[in-house]
Amino acid sequence: MKQENVAAMSEQAISREVLLEKYAKGDEQSVADVRRRVARALAGIEAEPARYEAAFFDALQRGFIPGGRINSAAGTELKATLINCFVQPVGDAVSESEGGKVGIYEALLQAAETMRRGGGVGYNFSRIRPKGARVKGTHSRASGPVSYMRVFDRSCETVESAGSRRGAQMGVLNIEHPDVEDFIHAKDQGDLKNFNISVGVSDAFMQAVEADGPWQLVHAVEPASDAFPEAFRRDDGLWVYRTVRARELWRQIMESTYDHAEPGVLFLSQINRDNNLSYCEVIESTNPCGEQPLPDYGCCDLGSINLAAFVEHPFTRRARFDFKAFETVVRSAIRMLDNVLDLTVWPLPEQQREAQAKRRVGLGFTGLGDALILLQIAYNSPQGRQMAAKFAETMRDAAYDASVDLAIEKGAFPLFDADNYLAEPHCASRLPEAIKARIRQHGIRNSHLLSIAPTGTISLAFADNASNGIEPPFSWYYTRKKRMADGSQQEYRVEDHAYRLYRLNGGDVEKLPPYFVSALEMSALDHMQMVAAVAPYIDTAISKTVNVPADYPFDEFEHLYLEAWKAGLKGITTYRPNSVLGSVLSVEPAQAAPQDLLASQEGDPDRRIALVSTPSPALASLKWPHRPRLKGGNPSWTYMIEHDDGAFAVFVGHVENGHTQPFECWVNGNEQPRGLGALAKTLSMDMRCRDKAWLALKLDALAHTMGDRRYTLELGERTLHASSAAAVLGQVVRHRVEQLGALDMHADDTSPVMDALFAKKEPKTGTDGTMSWSVDVSNPQTGDDFVLFLKELVLPDGQRRPFSMWLAGSYPRELDGLCKMLSLDMRVIDPAWIGMKLRKLLNYAEPQGDFFARVPGSDKSQSWPSTVAYVARLLIHRFAMLGLLTEDGVPVENMGVMVPEQGDLFDSVQMETVAPVAGKPCPECGHHALIKKDGCEFCTACGHIGACG
Repeated sequence: MKQENVAAMSEQAISREVLLEKYAKGDEQSVADVRRRVARALAGIEAEPARYEAAFFDALQRGFIPGGRINSAAGTELKATLINCFVQPVGDAVSESEGGKVGIYEALLQAAETMRRGGGVGYNFSRIRPKGARVKGTHSRASGPVSYMRVFDRSCETVESAGSRRGAQMGVLNIEHPDVEDFIHAKDQGDLKNFNISVGVSDAFMQAVEADGPWQLVHAVEPASDAFPEAFRRDDGLWVYRTVRARELWRQIMESTYDHAEPGVLFLSQINRDNNLSYCEVIESTNPCGEQPLPDYGCCDLGSINLAAFVEHPFTRRARFDFKAFETVVRSAIRMLDNVLDLTVWPLPEQQREAQAKRRVGLGFTGLGDALILLQIAYNSPQGRQMAAKFAETMRDAAYDASVDLAIEKGAFPLFDADNYLAEPHCASRLPEAIKARIRQHGIRNSHLLSIAPTGTISLAFADNASNGIEPPFSWYYTRKKRMADGSQQEYRVEDHAYRLYRLNGGDVEKLPPYFVSALEMSALDHMQMVAAVAPYIDTAISKTVNVPADYPFDEFEHLYLEAWKAGLKGITTYRPNSVLGSVLSVEPAQAAPQDLLASQEGDPDRRIALVSTPSPALASLKWPHRPRLKGGNPSWTYMIEHDDGAFAVFVGHVENGHTQPFECWVNGNEQPRGLGALAKTLSMDMRCRDKAWLALKLDALAHTMGDRRYTLELGERTLHASSAAAVLGQVVRHRVEQLGALDMHADDTSPVMDALFAKKEPKTGTDGTMSWSVDVSNPQTGDDFVLFLKELVLPDGQRRPFSMWLAGSYPRELDGLCKMLSLDMRVIDPAWIGMKLRKLLNYAEPQGDFFARVPGSDKSQSWPSTVAYVARLLIHRFAMLGLLTEDGVPVENMGVMVPEQGDLFDSVQMETVAPVAGKPCPECGHHALIKKDGCEFCTACGHIGACG
């Protein structure tokens, strides 16, 4: 498959939804719209804006993805920072500054302002005196750093960041602090919910662990003598509060991390040893994601390049990576990130001064796992690590060389000192000699250039869900359940980019090649070794979460951290599912129940009660759950239908966004048959689907609606005949959507609604018949007087479901078409679908059609706007009686897809590869299934992607 075919792939539904929710502004409707805004904004400070706008847009189109804050705020009126994260100092004093560290409450105020502007904050709390230390001024004892962290925690909880982004925080305490044990266990009982926490570890401590030696817990402030009677002062002036066994302290860290994924471990000696600016700064903390070790007031100005976009001829012997094109994009990306430092709003002047003095940026990559798959290389193989190292080395060399070019043009960063900057063992000392010679001659614009961050939602929105950052794919596909504004849930099938490309290229996804290796199919050591392979080329750090299974042996888990230190890593984060974090609600197999319906399978397999494949839940197919609000309006097509009883018009509206999409129909005219407007209303929902086969099925069914009138239409070159206005509507709408090409099938088209039908045609009863539910309906205003019938069956899982409705008596015959439509909707396995259709009809009104009738399930009565609205309410009530919907028409349980436990009549299905995993409560769905995946919060129950870090 050639690379140009990749660009032709249609976007995933979830990618567009995330783009519109998180990044698009104003009238923006596409990735290209967002990229144009960002390119224009970042080029605006250049001497030649038009030239660089074109170059920047080209880089964005070819794979560069700026950080989330840049995509969401650049070029807008939002007064938010374009910088994702900061590190800020915290001193020991309550208010005044000491030794360059602001007091605790001044630090709190600065942090609140930073988070209000959209930035996350990291801190090292080690300066704060230990619990029990003397407070001379008040003759009291200190309460310790953990108590003050709670104040920061509550502040973060209260302050909502710009753009409705909740603030993120990293709290660090050094391993020698006397309160380190309290810090290790601070989150055991769910405290400090708005913090990630990490222990800052030195080489001296790790050596003491290896030797099983003693470890002194020390601080500059004297302890109260009665609290620590054995305390003494060392020669270096620090007070030794007590001495512990290093290995015992290390074991507490490991056990806590094993049980609930925190604290993380930062190898501060290695961080400072490798730092290009160790001659003028000390690093004590990182940003909340951990990929940016930063000094006080330092910031991370981030962006990532999608490696998968540079693979040509994927899955073939000719597969190759275009390193030349990659280098070109790296160079443009560095210039763009450098411009961010001059364009952004700075929450604090101290942050601006720090950034201007050093001009740190952090360019990384995403899609590593997918790029290797496209190249037919296994992530956990030596070849995979070698190729990843080559990607990182190429990126490093191009980035540093581009920064030298910027220094020639715009000047080096003010604190540049060539000899110290290039001294060993700094990352810059490992550059090729030619680049080092250029740096000595011209300087360099940016002190640091590289950082591999988690890419969470930007990968989903801008890279077709390419694998996150340095990670392998976590799963090949899963179902994302997203809560909508009206309380309902919309569901999406989310596919990994490489898997999706392989499937659309005709690959056998039932038996994937061996180079398709997911995160949970490889060992923890494989994950760590990939970081070790790439780390020598990255001048800040790498965010990576090592996910290990629940039964992973503790001894191996502990060994993993020791190996990470020995390999020269700057930190490591793991996640292991466990009972401490909570449990996922289990879905027990349904009890078998006798069937009261026998489907005729012999003559017509479409009447079988079965699902032949795992459906992508039907609601995921909706392009717009509600009528889209189009500020500029939309084009529509009109057709007049003439009849002896009068004339009425049919309208079909569409939008144009890269391709034409019809999305609604309606009828107009005083002589339109009653009930036809309701039929058009529910048909409009089907037109908003991404399921062409479903819309064709609906229109075919409608076109065969029988009635008591005769219509003859000249439509295009065809003469159409029909006996009902419903049939006319179906034929006219079908004519128009075919004109627009909306029913043309393509290779990558999916059928999420069709796949979710438990019967494509109405199941036929055996000789024993089936159950039905009936209600008398009478509207004196219109003369409607009929019986509503619902045929019902028991599915193999024991659940009773309506599957067909019809009317008998006096009513507008156009409602027969509505019965056909809603009967098909009832056979979508997830009741969220029929619930949505019925809720849309509750407010359907007719002139002089309102009447007073009893509320279903109640002794009260109320006025109803039409007969159709009352029928919709009756149907909702029946679904509520069966425990499928609430009386408001909202699903009691979001079923998603069928599961094998539902009986032998259901064909074998391949289930989602992400099984629910124990974790924290998810803010989206409420299940205890929120874990850390690829550095970001991820819900294994609903697919929600939350904070990274």
